[in-house]
Amino acid sequence: MTISELVHSARPEGALLPQEAAVFDLLEQLQIPYDRVSSDPADTMEKCADVSRVLGVPICKNLFLCNRQKTEFYLLCMEPDKPFHTKDLSHQIGSARLSFAPEEELWNLLHCTPGSATVLGLMNDTEKHVRLLMDRPVYDAQHISCHPCICTSSLKLKTSDLLDVFLPHVGHTPTVVDLPNE
Repeated sequence: MTISELVHSARPEGALLPQEAAVFDLLEQLQIPYDRVSSDPADTMEKCADVSRVLGVPICKNLFLCNRQKTEFYLLCMEPDKPFHTKDLSHQIGSARLSFAPEEELWNLLHCTPGSATVLGLMNDTEKHVRLLMDRPVYDAQHISCHPCICTSSLKLKTSDLLDVFLPHVGHTPTVVDLPNE
């Protein structure tokens, strides 16, 4: 897997997809610094592990979930190696029968494709259809790493910038959950 060197607060050169350009535009507008690498598509957690070593922070596992009726949507940010079981989460958020949301809803709500789901995609959820869930270790970490709505770039941000600047700007508040380590 090809991975670039670490770059500080500089978007990739050349033409960007609209959803990626929008992320970089907003980070610049909010004056949120970041470190970035470009890579071959890091669309699995195994590929993200290689990128994480260069960034110095594990890339979050981001799961896009919904209830059975597909009327409530959730973005879960959790540690990459932690197992996920719906029963561990369902009780904490008061929603039974969670499953992975349809790919078309991931695009419609967050402007992300499979393998690139990210907390930064919440900037596209202007009608607040998606509830952000953060596992406590991710919420408490000094840094968070994620894709800018495309899996050929990965960013490292201060978690405090995400929580105190980005999320308030886009109108989302995280719900902290405690997922067990098995």
